[in-house]
Amino acid sequence: MRRRYSLRSYLAGAVAARAGDEMSGPALTLAGFALAGSAAEASSMLAALTVSAAVGGPVLGALLDRAVRPGRLLAGALVLYATGLGTVLFALDRLPFALTLTLAAVTGLSGPALSGGWTAQLPRVVPEDRLPRANALDATTFNVASLIGPALAGIVAEAWGAPSAVVVSAVLIATALPAAWRLPARTGRPVPRRRSSMTGQLASGVRTIVGRPLLARATLASIVSCVAQGVFAACLPLLGERALGGAGRGTLLLTCTAVAALAADAVLARFPLAMAPDALVRVGGLVQAGGFALAATGSPALLVLAALVVGIGEGPQLAALFAVRHREAPDHLRGRIFTTGASLKITGFALGSAAAGPLLGWSLPGTLALAAGTEALAAPVALAIPTRTAPPPTDAPAAAVPPPAHGTAPPRPVPTPTSTPAATRPDSDSRP
Repeated sequence: MRRRYSLRSYLAGAVAARAGDEMSGPALTLAGFALAGSAAEASSMLAALTVSAAVGGPVLGALLDRAVRPGRLLAGALVLYATGLGTVLFALDRLPFALTLTLAAVTGLSGPALSGGWTAQLPRVVPEDRLPRANALDATTFNVASLIGPALAGIVAEAWGAPSAVVVSAVLIATALPAAWRLPARTGRPVPRRRSSMTGQLASGVRTIVGRPLLARATLASIVSCVAQGVFAACLPLLGERALGGAGRGTLLLTCTAVAALAADAVLARFPLAMAPDALVRVGGLVQAGGFALAATGSPALLVLAALVVGIGEGPQLAALFAVRHREAPDHLRGRIFTTGASLKITGFALGSAAAGPLLGWSLPGTLALAAGTEALAAPVALAIPTRTAPPPTDAPAAAVPPPAHGTAPPRPVPTPTSTPAATRPDSDSRP
């Protein structure tokens, strides 16, 4: 199957789907701002689209782990997402705003399919020895999508209006359907139909994330980062209107962020840092905090510089996060871990967008300062999770040693291996 399905097909489909996804948020925000005339309502539209991922991600992950042909399930999710965007656009300015928000929330249920759900299939596309390079390329598709999506949203909105930008985003997502449909089937033994409840299967992904401290640290840091990114994204239309001469131009700042992220990933691929991906996740958050602080100045030149700084932190952070997930995720739980992690990040983004709405009416610089302060907390909050101090358990539980009989020497202890298993060693995986 791998001979028929190349990595190029995977990457092409990922870029199309993720570019449409990256475009949909700014496009809906601009459409809400144009039709509702309120920055608060526009940010609530973005929050509604993303907040439901907290439910959709784990459910989708559990279904992917059970599916023999997970690609077809992903294709169905893409159809739902693209159709939902069209429905929300039709409802804007025609139906009550509360109902439109509900439709946006339903659409967002399938959002994790475009991020974690797709990435979870990567080990079935390439051999294990090529996975580190493929992982780096997969992370790059997010940067390319971040470059294409917001730029298209701003350009199309300026040329033909914000509603047209929503239509283009739905079309981009639909073009990824063939690549998703043809993703390789699950190989090896058939997936067992467990009798455990769906609730139990959903909880298994969360338990694995929580139970592996290095994975939990990286996940928590990425969630806090996404909260700050959500605050920043909600500020873009107002930033564009006040500093750049048009609300649509605010989304072009995300293009600067994507360019910087691509450049940072390229530099690190050529000159890798002597740093574990776990640490790089946290360092990337601190760099982004500096960018958000620069944006609070409101100067057009410093806004562009701020967007570049954010990208320098965001690109390597995402590649490092994928490296940690691939290293820590058991194969039979990979779909759940990736989609649950993606849904938690998307939900964090939604919470940041929702919190920014009321604050924008108070102070734009104050809202950007909140984004910087939140991002700065990502590293210390993640480090608050303790790591194991005892040696990791072996595959089989150790047998109990009975006390020595009277008059006999106690048994000699078995030497403990000094090497750490690769599943828990921070630097065991190749850096992207």
